[in-house]
Amino acid sequence: MARLPILVAPHPILKRKAQPVAEVDARVVKLMDDMVETMYDASGIGLAAPQVGVLDRVIVVDVHEKGEPPNPIRLANPEIVWSSDEKAVCEEGCLSVPEQYADVTRPVRIRVRYLDEKNQPQEIEADGMLATCIQHEIDHLNGVLFVDYLSILKRNILLKKVQKMQKATA
Repeated sequence: MARLPILVAPHPILKRKAQPVAEVDARVVKLMDDMVETMYDASGIGLAAPQVGVLDRVIVVDVHEKGEPPNPIRLANPEIVWSSDEKAVCEEGCLSVPEQYADVTRPVRIRVRYLDEKNQPQEIEADGMLATCIQHEIDHLNGVLFVDYLSILKRNILLKKVQKMQKATA
C-alpha cells in the first residue's frame, strides 16, 4: 500500500465529476487500499478518489470509535437509493479543506447501493456519523465540497484561510 497525496481546495480536480468504474478489479482494489492507508495516515474518517487526483467513483470510510478496531468500508459506484426526511446538522471538516469546519444539514439516515472490494453488489443502511460521512464523500464524487453548502461569504472566508495556510507552509 502507498500513501497518496491529498489535493487541497481550490484544486480544479476537486470540482470535477468522477466516472463510474466498470468493475472492481485489481487496480481499483489497490486504489481502495491506498486510499484507506492515506485516510488513516491523515487522521480522516473518509476519503474520495478525486481527493487523491483519481476521477473514479470510489470512496472509503471508517467511523469506528476510539478503542475499537479499524472498520474500513470500501465503496465503488456508491449511490444513495433512499434518504430520510429527517435532517440533522453536523459539524464537518475535510482533508481537502484542512483545519476548517462548518455546520452542514443532511439527511439523518440513508441507504446506499455500491460494489464492494470483491466486485459484489452491496446495500447498507447508515445513520449518524456514518451517514454523514458517506454523503460527504459521495458529494466529492460529484465535484461538491462541504463548503459549497455555505453562504458565498462564509465559503470564501474558509477557502482564503486554506490558501493562506498553504502559502505559509510552502
